[in-house]
Amino acid sequence: MPNNPIPLKAGDRVAIAATARKVSPQEMEPAIKLLQHWGLEVVIPEGLYAADNQMAGTDSHRAALLQNLIDNNDIKAILCARGGYGTVRILDMLNLATLEQQPKWIIGYSDVTALHSHVHNLLGMETLHATMPINIPHDAATVSYPAIDSLKQALFAGHCEYDIQCTSALLRPGKAEGAIVGGNLSVLYSIVGSQSDIDTAGKILFIEDLDEYLYHIDRMMMCLKRSGKLDNLSALIVGGMSDMHDNAIPFGKTAEEIIWDAVKEYDYPVCMGMPFGHIGMENLALILGRQTKLNIQPNGDVTIKQ
Repeated sequence: MPNNPIPLKAGDRVAIAATARKVSPQEMEPAIKLLQHWGLEVVIPEGLYAADNQMAGTDSHRAALLQNLIDNNDIKAILCARGGYGTVRILDMLNLATLEQQPKWIIGYSDVTALHSHVHNLLGMETLHATMPINIPHDAATVSYPAIDSLKQALFAGHCEYDIQCTSALLRPGKAEGAIVGGNLSVLYSIVGSQSDIDTAGKILFIEDLDEYLYHIDRMMMCLKRSGKLDNLSALIVGGMSDMHDNAIPFGKTAEEIIWDAVKEYDYPVCMGMPFGHIGMENLALILGRQTKLNIQPNGDVTIKQ
């Protein structure tokens, strides 16, 4: 069995890493204050605010910064500052040996899907798909936001439980159990065939995406289907498919309909329109790699326990 991170407690040290697009001190300030409000000691590594065009420093700089945090046993969680693009460029520079022996929470979504998948595939270790420092508003310490409340619950209580109403009529009722894998569909598509590629057999696959053309969604779903990744799922959870684009000649289907067409021949449970992904402060946390129970009712009531 792999080693997994344990829940945090007041006084624990957590760090912010920039694995993709660059960030500024002003952008990180609300998250730092929130984490301190939770009783955590926040480590801001030297070089966090570096810049190399749109990225947070060169590939070697970002990899070294993340490696130092991985190897620091005093740090119990690493929050990826933001997404964008660039995490995949540093994966093969990382040595995960220390992480395997001294697990810690790795937190983020979007482009961070590449890191989640890499860690899960090589170590089998649980990671946390959740909102990131770039998303934290200034009033987060005093106002309740589902994304932030669920992040705190996952980190300090070590589990997630949700009762959700499916917002899409495209669903297939049923019960399922398995480890959740996945994240951003575009990123999952980009790592197919690499050592970071995920094994989906017997697992609950979760996908979400943002700012894509509808035909791109079809292309990516065909890739997953033709590579066998949709054949033996325990279930499929589809989060936000936000701000989709179309061509002058319409593709003719929504993102959800495209996904449904790719999986309609199978018999495993499917739910869409779930509150995970690029949906602002509604983006609930999910523990990737965690054995999870999923129950989808015919009326659209969905229960997730992990």
